[in-house]
Amino acid sequence: MLQSRTFTKTRKEPPADEVSKNARLLIQGGFIDKLQAGVYTYLPLGFKVLKNIENIIREEMFKIGGQEIFMPSLHPKENWEKTGRWETMDDLYKVKDNSGRENALGPTHEEVVVPLAKQFVSSYRDLPVAVFQIQNKFRMELRAKSGILRGREFLMKDLYSFHATEEDLKRYYEVMKKAYKAVFKRVGLGERTYLTFASGGSFSKYSHEFQTVTPAGEDTIFLCEKCDVGVNKEIFGEQKTCPECGGNKFKEETSIEVGNIFELKTKFSAPFHLTFKNKEGKDELILMGCYGIGLGRIMGALVEVHADDRGIVWPPSVAPFLVHILSLGNNKSVSSVAQKLHKTLLKENIRVLYDDRDVSPGEKFAASDLMGIPYRIVISEKTIKAKKLEFKERKSGKISMIVEKKLLNILRKLM
Repeated sequence: MLQSRTFTKTRKEPPADEVSKNARLLIQGGFIDKLQAGVYTYLPLGFKVLKNIENIIREEMFKIGGQEIFMPSLHPKENWEKTGRWETMDDLYKVKDNSGRENALGPTHEEVVVPLAKQFVSSYRDLPVAVFQIQNKFRMELRAKSGILRGREFLMKDLYSFHATEEDLKRYYEVMKKAYKAVFKRVGLGERTYLTFASGGSFSKYSHEFQTVTPAGEDTIFLCEKCDVGVNKEIFGEQKTCPECGGNKFKEETSIEVGNIFELKTKFSAPFHLTFKNKEGKDELILMGCYGIGLGRIMGALVEVHADDRGIVWPPSVAPFLVHILSLGNNKSVSSVAQKLHKTLLKENIRVLYDDRDVSPGEKFAASDLMGIPYRIVISEKTIKAKKLEFKERKSGKISMIVEKKLLNILRKLM
């Protein structure tokens, strides 16, 4: 892709009205645009990052038997009244049409997926089954000041599992823990993200969150020094020892919740009479679990965790491009070599952005650092004389002079 033809441009200064690091850098780097508090447009670069995160999540959900669907955002009031959440959920957006019919803008989809499952699940032979979607959610968030970490409209993966027995629900719950760990490792948050015990509310004794440690977080967790499992501050007062290993020494950390999992059991199947016939032909309520990951939260957390004083540092797995080519100066030979390399990388299916703009080298370097593409290739009169390419790793800052053949070998291994 040619940088001169990109829909958006980087800014020299961050927006003055943004408090959070993720919003400042993502807007300045041309990844997102703020429409209003808590509502953002994902621009071409940001949308590429979002799609890379989405594809990683989708792959991991497929591995554990998840089947993808896509449910409506507009939910009938009657469904929410059945579960009692029409009146009790204080961040629910409610809309009314000209006929007086009321709907909710979906913040979550239990009220839709349970009636849906009722049409297709009727016997123990149909269980277990798990369906998921990656879709916009809406919540009337009063504290929309953390960029894409806390939005009023946001993208979420929500998976719902259906089981005949509590044992099978617990089995799948453990499978999901491992799948979530795989997701966070692949997107580049694995080393900073911890399984955290939280209140299970009326569902069960505990639910679990996945919390990424960063000073930008709004949550407080206590990490067990023995096993690295966390306990959310809301239940820590009751917790003398680690619920995972029994350890009694904890370290307090600030964190961002990037995912959560719940054993819903019959909380939502009961109001809708979602039952199955067991082997004896008797009706039993289906047990459920739900499992959410915020894609925007992952993206925002990556910026908060990995950015440095020059800009964003994307992990290769989610970066909008793997390579950033910079041609310096107006020398035709430089432009010719850069264009040729750009075409070569495209033929190799390597994600590449070529800065072909007629601007100063300093402006190109600053924009490249801000955008955070993992690997940068500089082509100049100096590199042409040496018959090599200047190759720089954004994360480490390491620079080396290499020939094109070696470059291709390095990039092929990274794909």
